[in-house]
Amino acid sequence: MKKVVKIVRNVIIICIVGVFITFLSAFLYAKFSPKLEIKAANSITLYDQDKEVFFQGSGTKEWVSLKDISKAVIEATISTEDKNFYKHKGFDLLRILKATYVNLSSGKTKQGASTITQQYAKNLFLDFDKTWKRKWDEALYTIRLEANYSKDEILEGYLNTINYGHGMYGIESASQFYFNKSAKDLDLAEATMLAGIPKSPSNYSPLVNESIAKKRQIAILNMMVKNNYISENDATVAQNRQLTYYGKEDEEHLSTLMYYQDAVLNELESIKSIPSSYTDTKGLKIYTNLDLNMQRNLEKNITEELAEDKDLQVSAVMMDPSTGKIIALIGGRDYNTSQFNRAIKAKRQVGSTMKPYLYYAALENGFTTSSSFTSEQTTFTFSERDDYSPKNYNDKYANKAISMATAVSYSDNIYAVKTNLFLGSEAMINVANRVGITANLEDVPSLPLGTNEISIVEMTAGYAAFANLGYKVNPHLIERVEDSKGNVLYKANNNKSLVLNSSIAYILNHMLTATYDPVYIDYNYPTAIGLSSKLKHTYSLKSGTTDTDEWYIGYNKNVVTSVWLGYDNNKSLTTSAPRYAQNIWYKSIELHEEGKEDEWYKKPDNVSAVFVDPISGKVVDETVEKKKLMYFIKGTEPSTNQTVFDEKLNSVRAE
Repeated sequence: MKKVVKIVRNVIIICIVGVFITFLSAFLYAKFSPKLEIKAANSITLYDQDKEVFFQGSGTKEWVSLKDISKAVIEATISTEDKNFYKHKGFDLLRILKATYVNLSSGKTKQGASTITQQYAKNLFLDFDKTWKRKWDEALYTIRLEANYSKDEILEGYLNTINYGHGMYGIESASQFYFNKSAKDLDLAEATMLAGIPKSPSNYSPLVNESIAKKRQIAILNMMVKNNYISENDATVAQNRQLTYYGKEDEEHLSTLMYYQDAVLNELESIKSIPSSYTDTKGLKIYTNLDLNMQRNLEKNITEELAEDKDLQVSAVMMDPSTGKIIALIGGRDYNTSQFNRAIKAKRQVGSTMKPYLYYAALENGFTTSSSFTSEQTTFTFSERDDYSPKNYNDKYANKAISMATAVSYSDNIYAVKTNLFLGSEAMINVANRVGITANLEDVPSLPLGTNEISIVEMTAGYAAFANLGYKVNPHLIERVEDSKGNVLYKANNNKSLVLNSSIAYILNHMLTATYDPVYIDYNYPTAIGLSSKLKHTYSLKSGTTDTDEWYIGYNKNVVTSVWLGYDNNKSLTTSAPRYAQNIWYKSIELHEEGKEDEWYKKPDNVSAVFVDPISGKVVDETVEKKKLMYFIKGTEPSTNQTVFDEKLNSVRAE
């Protein structure tokens, strides 16, 4: 027994000595390393396409000295974040042991043990991964801060960099935003309200939920009493004081602008020429493709259209199809209430917005805009036990042969499935992959109906290849990155590659105008017929609807605009969702084109135009009242005795 005790004791001593040597080595390394310039370290400045600043991180815009910060803010922050701040050397070992015990006992993470210095070290990084290397780097920077700076300097840096919600970084920006006053003039009630926000800005902002923020404020006041900073009477007075919130930001601080910023930082992490840590670069200047007017218009249209349904979420992207530049991006209704960026993080079922990839493949493989299938209720049999019976919206069928253009106009599902089975799914998948769709596309009968999940950025980039007549582009938000001295660290490659036949893309683009063309009103209505009198410019457009997702994607040669609506919990959509999405889309894209001529694509030399009956696709005389001018590769124009594919196939069956 004595031998076991001796071994245990020796192991403990060795561990203690090992930890001591490790920390001593780290401290010596930190002490003799170049001093971190904390006012510049990791600062980020984001510029829009006009080279105007729309975001500055790390508080550099409103940096204030500790003496110009209210004493109440300092004491409230120390009480709630790190009561032993002035006593430890960067790590509160007793607090770490206590938090470890509580968390292990409960089986949940109920307590944290990060000190102010550790949190500040964390703010010196752009990335927030949870690797062991990251944790070691974090600890090392904590030691470097403690070895090279006084406690007051560390606290000053911390208060100038933490997130107070609504895009406000640093106490001065927060003070001006919430109370329209300088940080040095904050009283106890105001200071304790602000001190509670950084723990969870989306929950503890009084502008988001005042009752929850009030409970957090009271808890901080009680901690200040316990730590002998204030009396119980002071706490009671502050608690009972009715606060008035200013809550106004500069014009550029839109509630959705942080989604664009998040997407920029996400893209930044993928650029290999940028180092993973920027603490020694004295900051970065990031020049983006943001069009602030378009971002503002998108947000305005979303806010107006979704006012009736507070839970319905949205993502939207506007892209220059000739370069892939993302000029506006929205990942949710309001960043202050939900930081989840649906534009870059979410994949949703795309519905019938998948069909243009199918119809391009069909045109590439011998179909024309007049090629016809019979639209009727159909059961497709793949084996004796495996049947598939797709339905058209509202169960409307022509019960006769319809042209591909009509199938596009009505978004006819029967026609789409027959086309896919006729070609084989590999044809459609090949086209989607060529234009940049990287999502896994399952070879299933419902593939052309959009049952696969794809991100809105990928779908927008895919449609951009149609919009610029066959050229694939790289979707991107960042155009250039420089260090603080102006050295270029990265420049976007705006090259594009031809992946589609330009003449076929021209034909497809024209065919996609059928979605709102009144000439197709017959046994059914075009899916976006409500836009026929509203659009002042010509666009290719496709909508997509599933039980849980609503999409609108449309374009001309100048811009691609995509809108998605749905619920985060995949709840079924209401019947109003298509109208909301349609209105957001057309209002936003029309504002982009406002004041511009309606300039459509130039017809390629190898393309001819023929008048056809819009529903059957058969050639008609120019004197016929109901006709549509459609486009064909020369030599593929329809004849008066064209056949229906179903007549050739007799039935569509796959084994």
